[in-house]
Amino acid sequence: MVRVFADTVYWIALLNPRDALHQKATKTGNAYKADRIVTSEMVLVEVLNTLCKAGTHQRLAAARAVASLRDRGEVTIYPQTSQLFASAFKRYQERSDKSWSLTDCASFVIMEEQQLTSAVTHDRHFVQAGSKPSCVSPAPQPLR
Repeated sequence: MVRVFADTVYWIALLNPRDALHQKATKTGNAYKADRIVTSEMVLVEVLNTLCKAGTHQRLAAARAVASLRDRGEVTIYPQTSQLFASAFKRYQERSDKSWSLTDCASFVIMEEQQLTSAVTHDRHFVQAGSKPSCVSPAPQPLR
């Protein structure tokens, strides 16, 4: 069973029909069963923060989508804990040569702990961290 980490870019593209990656995200979403998708509360915070300024309709749609993900329990959502924050913060400090956000660092920690090697994203940071972005876009090239 292949499990993938769903990053912020994936969820935003999936929720926003006007997003340039919407069709690719929808196709990707159809390729994975919900129980094979892993994400985090930190990612969902980024989604809500990004879409809060996109207008009332988009804001409410984002809130309904996140509530549905949480209520249905099909997608694995890792909680924001003090331990995850500490691990992500340590990675953030250690990789000052990268422009990884704290959420990216938390995502990488979760992926390593869960032995996930693929992510649905368009974020080149996942390539830099050693994972294989899939499906939302052509794989970005690593910046090394």
